[in-house]
Amino acid sequence: MQINPYLFILPRTPGQIVWDYKNHKQFELNLEYSTRLTQLISDPKLYNSNHRIDTQLLNSGILTTSTQDTIEWGWDELSKIFHIGTKNIPCEHAPQDIHEWSRQYLDHCTEVLAAPAPANRLIERQARELIALSKPSCLPEGTLANVLIGRKTCRTFTDAAVSLEDVGTLLYLSLGYLHERENDVDDSLVEGLDARRSSPSGGGLNACEGFLHVHNVSGLKPGLYAYHPTDHALSFVNPAPDSPLGQLLCGQHFINNLPVGLFITSRFDKLWWKYEHSRAYRMTFVEAGHISQTFQLVATALGLNTWLTGALADDQVEVLLGLEDSAEQPLFFVGCGYSDGQVMCKELKDLLGSREQQQ
Repeated sequence: MQINPYLFILPRTPGQIVWDYKNHKQFELNLEYSTRLTQLISDPKLYNSNHRIDTQLLNSGILTTSTQDTIEWGWDELSKIFHIGTKNIPCEHAPQDIHEWSRQYLDHCTEVLAAPAPANRLIERQARELIALSKPSCLPEGTLANVLIGRKTCRTFTDAAVSLEDVGTLLYLSLGYLHERENDVDDSLVEGLDARRSSPSGGGLNACEGFLHVHNVSGLKPGLYAYHPTDHALSFVNPAPDSPLGQLLCGQHFINNLPVGLFITSRFDKLWWKYEHSRAYRMTFVEAGHISQTFQLVATALGLNTWLTGALADDQVEVLLGLEDSAEQPLFFVGCGYSDGQVMCKELKDLLGSREQQQ
């Protein structure tokens, strides 16, 4: 008998909360149950199949009959609990098609909007005098400002293919090691840490990497590809799964015909190597955010529309990318293609319209 390695225990008088953070389950134990669990933690061999509490602890998953492999973690338990505890969004039923997603999403929005919205920021409520700033009077065509203004999140994409040339530009300017900056490297930098991307990276580690999800790119067969920034090249990882892309993204089926997308991952082992304190875990998301925004801006400049999400079916994505039990983990997804620019998919619009008519 083994103790579930993914337990976090919180003291809450008059008992204690046992949280199975990997499986998103919580239990409240009274003194009798807490005492017995403490005995079993001290010596799991004390487990007795005829003991009422022991069998209940086993059935709940607090105890387990098999040894579970855990990811080797280079920081303290707090960051590990946060990372694993926020994977695989708990959902009783993932939407199986676009119509089911539309119903669930609209029901969720209706429930949220029924509650009062948060008050204004504290600083806004306390501000006594505002100093007005002038808006830019003129934005020349082709400037970064125009690209920033033009970027928008879309949820309807056509089946039109994206060119391999555009994919190369997207990857080079978001994840590639820029040859144009090779002469702009400080001589004091350690060898191996002198590569430079367009986005900043904590400690210059370039801990984020990318895997391309190809649905319709001219010159590439559908599937998953790893991007190699040093060589500015792709390698084939896995064929496209039988299930649609939306199934990997928590049922967001409006995105099933997205021609190309990027799973942004982070190399935790690189961060562990340089930063032994778990505050560095924050930097994984900061860096992923930088790369995501750069990808979107480049796509916008190329005349493509963009979409992004942090809702991943983590376990399925890890298997598809070949990252099971790895120190490299997927964090985010961003994609692009040709679109009519609609923020809301047709199925959700139709459902919203029919419900408004019924009111």
